[in-house]
Parts: sequence; structure tokens; C-alpha cells
Amino acid sequence: MTPTLLELEDQFTHLTLAPEIGGSIVNWRVLDSGQPLLRHADTHALNTGLPGKLGCFPLVPWSNRISDGGFDRPDGWLALEPNSHTDPLPIHGSAWQQPWQVVSQSASEVVLQLDSVKPFAYRARQRFQLSGGKLSIELHVTHLAERAAWHGLGLHPYLPRTPGTRLQARADQVWLSDATKLSTRQVALPAEWDFQALGGLPDTLVDNGFCGWDGRCLIQQPDLGYQLECQAHGSEYFLLYCPVDLGFFCIEPVSHPVNAHHLPGRPGLVLLEQDQSVEMAFTLQYKPLYL
Repeated sequence: MTPTLLELEDQFTHLTLAPEIGGSIVNWRVLDSGQPLLRHADTHALNTGLPGKLGCFPLVPWSNRISDGGFDRPDGWLALEPNSHTDPLPIHGSAWQQPWQVVSQSASEVVLQLDSVKPFAYRARQRFQLSGGKLSIELHVTHLAERAAWHGLGLHPYLPRTPGTRLQARADQVWLSDATKLSTRQVALPAEWDFQALGGLPDTLVDNGFCGWDGRCLIQQPDLGYQLECQAHGSEYFLLYCPVDLGFFCIEPVSHPVNAHHLPGRPGLVLLEQDQSVEMAFTLQYKPLYL
């Protein structure tokens, strides 16, 4: 069945949302040229019903992978099952695999909501705003279960990649990972992963978490004629995923490192009691490049 699509448009860009497919962004493109600002999702991608084939999806109530089959809460263990055919570990929470409801829609704003009972009861909201070529996303979660649990948030945008793609995102350190893609230890940034200055993406696979981020990110696309100036709030980490020869990359603003539930001090996670909330936000400002 074809999903219901919602659309927002300002004087520069056009946004398409698919609430029923995990509250995902399908496409965000430039009006006059049609240039995709997120990885383009065609009809086939949309009809798969998979958020990972679209432009961006929310990460609630955690980001990335969790080991050991679950995590500990103050009053006991919460068991988790693998939730993806492509990964042996629980990944990206549960919000991306459930349909969201439309709370409100106007010419410049859409608000979506999810009331979830898995892996525990919570309410998530996303607010999308489009104005002056700026896409603003607010992600908010309220814990509804009687038993407290750890929460983390994130967004998973897919961005076009060409040989000319440049990235600037200042971080202090990077988490190395093992064969299961779980965080092992923090190290100083190797030269090829140092994006303090604007530079090209590595030619080899990157699938790692970066910490000590100031929340700012510049994505320059000279081959495609534009740049994105990005700003995250409530996120001191980003995950960078650069697959080889797939034509896209991901820089994901997240509130915690991979497998934070099992790292000392649970960095970036928030223990929420019933009716307590946490939120994050991410803005992407489109600007054409006149070369």
C-alpha cells in the first residue's frame, strides 16, 4: 500500500515526509533545480517501506547498537531482541519501525507523534519546520512507563556524496570499534578522520562515533552547487558512516556513543522517570554556491 506523504515548501526547498514509515523524511530537494539535499529516495525506495532507504529517520529511545541482549535499569534488566535483518544486535531503538501519527500541519510546519509500548512505554514527537531554505527538526521523548529507563536520541540523515564532497565537524576524539561495530576505546583523531578543517571524506570505510563535538557541521558540495550549514543542540556526539562506493554518507547527531548503556558512566544517556522528558534539535541551512 502506498504510504501517505506530507509536504512542506518554502521559497527555496521542498520537503516530503512519510509518517507511516517510521516518521521518516523521504526527500528534501532544491525547488528550482530539483537537486537532492538528502540522498534521493525514488518510488522503489519508498515502496520498500524501509526508513533506511529514505532520507532521514529518528533514533528513539537510543541510537545505534546495544550489546549483551539488553541493559540494566535501576530496578532490573530490560531484555532486547535483535530488530533488523541486517544486524545481529538491537539497533536504533524502536521508533523507526513504527508508524507515526500527524498531530498538526501548516504551511511551514508538521508535528508527528508516536505512542510506543516497546521496549517500554514512551511518547516521541518530531517537529519539522521549513523556512528560508532551513530545515529544522526537533525530537522530543517523554517516558511513560512506571519503571525508569535510560534514554538516548538521534537522527539518521543520508547525504549525497561525490568526489568533491567536503566536511567540517570539530570533535576532540573518536571511538574505535570492534568487529561487531561496538565502541571499544577513545583515541585522538587520526589525520584522515580529523575534520577540524574543511576536507574530503576518507576513501576507506568509516563507521565510528566522534565525541567532544560542538554541534556545528558544514557540508560543502561544490560538484552539486550548494552547502549545508548544520547545528545540533542536545548532541555532543556524532556518528560518521562513510561506506565505500555507495554514493552517500551519514553524519548523525546523537546524544550518546554506540553501546553507551554498557560503557562506564553511560555517557550521554539520561535516566527518565515517568513523565520526564529529554529533547534534541538539528537544523540544516541550504545555501547555493556560486562558483
